[in-house]
Amino acid sequence: MIPLSRSNEVQQLTYDDIKAATDRITGHVRPVAVAPVDPETVHTALTDRLGAPDGRSEAPCGELWFALEFLQHTGSFKARGAQNFIQAHREAKTLPDAGVTIASGGNAGLACAWAARQQGVRATVFLPTVAPAVKVAKLRELGADVRVVGAEYAEALEACTEFAATTGALASHAYDHPLIAAGAGTLLEEIHTRIPGLDTVVVSVGGGGLFAGVATAALHHGIRTVAVEPENCRALNAAVEAGRPVDVPVDSVAIDSLGARRATALALHAARQEGVHSVLVPDSEIVRARQTLWDHHRVAVEHAASTALAALTAPAPHGYRPSGDEKIAVVLCGANTDPSDLAPALTNRS
Repeated sequence: MIPLSRSNEVQQLTYDDIKAATDRITGHVRPVAVAPVDPETVHTALTDRLGAPDGRSEAPCGELWFALEFLQHTGSFKARGAQNFIQAHREAKTLPDAGVTIASGGNAGLACAWAARQQGVRATVFLPTVAPAVKVAKLRELGADVRVVGAEYAEALEACTEFAATTGALASHAYDHPLIAAGAGTLLEEIHTRIPGLDTVVVSVGGGGLFAGVATAALHHGIRTVAVEPENCRALNAAVEAGRPVDVPVDSVAIDSLGARRATALALHAARQEGVHSVLVPDSEIVRARQTLWDHHRVAVEHAASTALAALTAPAPHGYRPSGDEKIAVVLCGANTDPSDLAPALTNRS
């Protein structure tokens, strides 16, 4: 059983943790929608821009699905972990009068504020200056006390930690808590049910909460996990390389959601499991993948979400190369974005 408070001794999740989270949050979050995609559509979009990648003339995989988790409450998968965290503390009667507090690039803060409001609990959210204005505005709509501190997530986290210590507020975390990761892992449980015979799930990685939960559930079901990071926000990839969590510089178009300096011990443990692949993609391919989602599917997502798709569309030596008959689900994890920069692609066709 996962303890309610974080502990340095808790460095792995179990499938039982995912199942407990599933039981806890069912009926409180939106079940994930999945959509089949013609792999040839993605291949055509890529060749239109770059020519045939790696000399391939065929579609990138046998069967491709999108997991539309951006339709989740507050626009991202983070609602799952936040709901699990708040519900667990509500059950244990450990929600303090000072409420909950969290540091976030935006999405985790939104989820925490939403879950807290459902339980009638105050939420104080610390954000770095890179947090998009659309996320700040939505946080205030949810009734959160929003505090913008520092240029990076790590600085906002430091301020949040001090706030919790001085006020007695319950400190949640954007990704580094087993209850948060277990809640995120419920997404794979639903995907597995909706896509029989799934071979591979592709997911973008920041600090590693979503990845740790998804990979833990995927291992149980014999599903491969592809963990995708921007080249210059490679906390998990660097941890795997070093054999321990290490600090990395962060600089990417997806920094607001994937800009963690260090991956969690939970994520590193999950990355060492059988069937996990860690890959990196350049920002240029993240931007192209996001534009492809809009041009061909009219889906407007964050750069963090398109990072996962970029693993399939980026030319070698980047990304992930599936077998021709592989059944793949790409998690589109969030859509808290300003879509105005996608409009020129539509205008050019008028």
